[in-house]
Amino acid sequence: MRMAPSTAAAPTLLLPVLLLLIATYCAAAASSPDAAALLNLSAALTDPSGYLATHWTPDTSPCSWPRVSCDAAGGRRRVISLDLSGLNLSGPIPAAALSSLPLLQTLNLSNNILNSTFPDELIASLRSLRVLDLYNNNLTGPLPAALPNLTDLVHLHLGGNFFSGSIPRTYGQWTRIRYLALSGNELTGKIPPELGNLATLRELYLGYFNSFTGGIPPELGKLRALVRLDMANCGISGEIPPEVANLTSLDTLFLQINALSGKLPTEIGAMGALKSLDLSNNQFVGAIPASFASLKNLTLLNLFRNRLAGEIPEFIGELPSLEVLQLWENNFTGGIPANLGVAATGLKIVDVSTNKLTGVLPSELCSGERLETFIALGNSLFGGIPDGLAGCPSLTRIRLGENYLNGTIPAKLFTLPNLTQIELHDNLLSGELTLDAGKVSPSIGELSLYSNRLSGEVPTGIGGLVGLQKLLLAGNRLSGELPPEIGKLQQLSKADLSGNLLSGEVPPAIGKCRLLTFLDISGNKLSGRIPPELASLRILNYLNVSHNALEGEIPPAIAGMQSLTAVDFSYNNLSGEVPATGQFAYFNSTSFAGNAGLCGAFLSPCRRSRGVAASSSALGSLSSTSKLLLVLGLLALSIAFAGAAVLKARSLKRSAEARAWRLTAFQRLDFSVDDVLDCLKEENVIGKGGSGIVYKGAGGGAVVAVKRLPAIGRAGAAHDDYGFSAEIQTLGRIRHRHIVRLLGFAANRETNLLVYEYMPNGSLGEVLHGKKGGHLQWATRLKIAVEAAKGLCYLHHDCSPPILHRDVKSNNILLDADFEAHVADFGLAKFLRGNAGGSECMSAIAGSYGYIAPEYAYTLKVDEKSDVYSFGVVLLELITGRKPVGEFGDGVDIVQWVRMVTGSSKEGVMKIADPRLSTVPLNELTHVFYVAMLCVAEQSVERPTMREVVQILADMPGSTTSTSIDGPLVIEPKEDTSPEKTQPQEGPHDSPPQQDLLSI
Repeated sequence: MRMAPSTAAAPTLLLPVLLLLIATYCAAAASSPDAAALLNLSAALTDPSGYLATHWTPDTSPCSWPRVSCDAAGGRRRVISLDLSGLNLSGPIPAAALSSLPLLQTLNLSNNILNSTFPDELIASLRSLRVLDLYNNNLTGPLPAALPNLTDLVHLHLGGNFFSGSIPRTYGQWTRIRYLALSGNELTGKIPPELGNLATLRELYLGYFNSFTGGIPPELGKLRALVRLDMANCGISGEIPPEVANLTSLDTLFLQINALSGKLPTEIGAMGALKSLDLSNNQFVGAIPASFASLKNLTLLNLFRNRLAGEIPEFIGELPSLEVLQLWENNFTGGIPANLGVAATGLKIVDVSTNKLTGVLPSELCSGERLETFIALGNSLFGGIPDGLAGCPSLTRIRLGENYLNGTIPAKLFTLPNLTQIELHDNLLSGELTLDAGKVSPSIGELSLYSNRLSGEVPTGIGGLVGLQKLLLAGNRLSGELPPEIGKLQQLSKADLSGNLLSGEVPPAIGKCRLLTFLDISGNKLSGRIPPELASLRILNYLNVSHNALEGEIPPAIAGMQSLTAVDFSYNNLSGEVPATGQFAYFNSTSFAGNAGLCGAFLSPCRRSRGVAASSSALGSLSSTSKLLLVLGLLALSIAFAGAAVLKARSLKRSAEARAWRLTAFQRLDFSVDDVLDCLKEENVIGKGGSGIVYKGAGGGAVVAVKRLPAIGRAGAAHDDYGFSAEIQTLGRIRHRHIVRLLGFAANRETNLLVYEYMPNGSLGEVLHGKKGGHLQWATRLKIAVEAAKGLCYLHHDCSPPILHRDVKSNNILLDADFEAHVADFGLAKFLRGNAGGSECMSAIAGSYGYIAPEYAYTLKVDEKSDVYSFGVVLLELITGRKPVGEFGDGVDIVQWVRMVTGSSKEGVMKIADPRLSTVPLNELTHVFYVAMLCVAEQSVERPTMREVVQILADMPGSTTSTSIDGPLVIEPKEDTSPEKTQPQEGPHDSPPQQDLLSI
């Protein structure tokens, strides 16, 4: 009976003991050397988000901390894995703290902002390391030659940094390594043949921004286990060694954007596992080897932008797995393989444009119904458009311009549900357009049929193309009246129907196309009056109604259109007085020539009746009284405004004391908010613009630039800043060599202050267009172009989420003491709308005038291709030395001027070259011009990405010919080496068609 109480009390007595043991264990774990090392690591790094301080607490075991993994060793759990990737940590690599984790097997510090050299002490301390990932930081200095002392290493990623020098030969000593990435650095020298000793290696990445000399070491052929080899865009030259045939396990070979030459090695045909082969943007010659027929697993074959010749082999159509085939800008002859698409039922992209192809289009391209893009422009193809292609349900883009295609356009082509772009211009197509409003595809955004032999009326079914943005029907034989259904095209931005046989009146319904920016109906037989409804086109820039039979007056409402930059009313039967107000005050007489009944402005004076004269006299007699009343009224208003201003000033002064400043630092700063405020003096102003005032100042011994912005939030709404603070937090974590660093951000309710690193040479725009522009020689300009492109590329492709600049211009590219380019003001433009500007005017859409892509005006949408267009304008500034607007008259900007002067042909580049340049390599000048014209393509889809811009700029032709700008120049291209030979020809009514570039 007495045993029961004793048994029941046992658990009660054991509970405190158990809790004590648990507490003792936790305290011991928390006080372990690993915990101390990790806490020291946290203290040594700048952690803007406070993640480590929040989650790593000394009262818990480090094995319970996030991003830390432990394992049992000697009865005690020790840290073996540390993953701090993507936390935006900055500062040097904390070598002392990491060295105190001797059992560490995995260390991942990727996607941060670490900025030191590689500490050698880590190699001596972390002998158990198997995975080391330092990708995408700002590490500098040489690659550590002693790294192979980490003998257990299987995964090493040092890419995306700024390591320099050559690859150490010791890197061929690892015996277990499977993954080695050194891409995206600034490495030079020869690729060491010792890398061929890495028998266990499966993936090797050496490309992108490295600049190696010499060729591909034949010893790499010994890497029998290699699955992926990426040496793209790294400066290698010479021929591909035949030893690559030994890489029988390889599924990916990327050698694009180099200076490789010679014939394509037949040995590649022995690489049966190959799936992706990209040899584009090199200098290969000869034919496609017959051995390539053995590459049955090939899904991607990119050979574009080489000097390959001969016929496209029939076996290309027999590769069963092929999905992407890009052969553009070569010298291929013969026809497109007739069986292309039969075996390769997964075919998605085919681009054979800008070759010398003949014959008819293959009929089975879309037999697998997966074809998305077919481009064959700039060849000599003939025959009709096959029914199989015209009925391809998966097709999104078809570009067959500049050929000799004939016959009619199949009606079902216009009904394809996914089709967005139809380019059939500059062919011999005939017959009538057949468009059924109930069946046509609403997704079609571009219809480019100019320079053909189309006849008949413009069908009423055109109103069904509700997604149409570009309608280009110029240079055909279309007749009859324009249907009013054209007013249903609410997305239309450009309409060119010039050079046809259209008659009747201009339909007033065109005024319903509210997004129209370009309208050309010249060279027809249109009659009647100009409809005043055209004044409803609020963003119309270009209006051409010349060479018709229009009559009556120019509607006064059109004279009030502030958006017009160019008009042409010439050679009609117009009469009456030409308006002299608004934009019409800037047009010249040629815009109104050939109209005998027009008078006023630039033409002969208009005759006035006596009644009119008497009325004018009466108005003159009343003008003195009116002026007196006006002056008195203005004086009263001025006094009222002055009083209000005084009251407002007193109110602001009282409230300012209650508004506290807050300073957010994105790295360790040696100055306070008071130091920042001390910079805001008139004598420190170094720049004024639409985005604010910039001051030069000093803080903690460092020179900084302080940009003062108006507050974004409403008065009294301290926390309502429309996401500005959150955006600034994101921008502050960006670290890249060619991006201006945002050091900190100070704000109160009235003002935002951004603290940047100071750039002593100011902006590119100031230098280029100022007195020092003549000293900015070509080598420096080219360097600036490449560096700025790299900065934008980083924002678009290496930030998560991607960052759009929104206001790319020469004044937002800053130059440091060595004239190295740094992109500034990225991501801020969307917060600056409506702010009062200074010398530069920010548009109401996004960007600055002269740099705005044409589609912005009607889509009001910003994407990365808008930045690409603006960067193309900057390239044209570097080539010409001219500002983007204001130097060409009649509302013409630099892009339009360049197209007019050069015809968009590289042969005309010397006509626009900056005369201040003493000498310049002609191949470099024409190459940069080529890139610029790609960037400023009117259709955004035709522009390359910034990653592709960087790659194409780096792919500089090998010629070193320099040309004096001062004297006349006759360009005589050499046989087979002319960069102009393979360019697409310009259409007469549109920008030149551009090439599609597959993103890498």
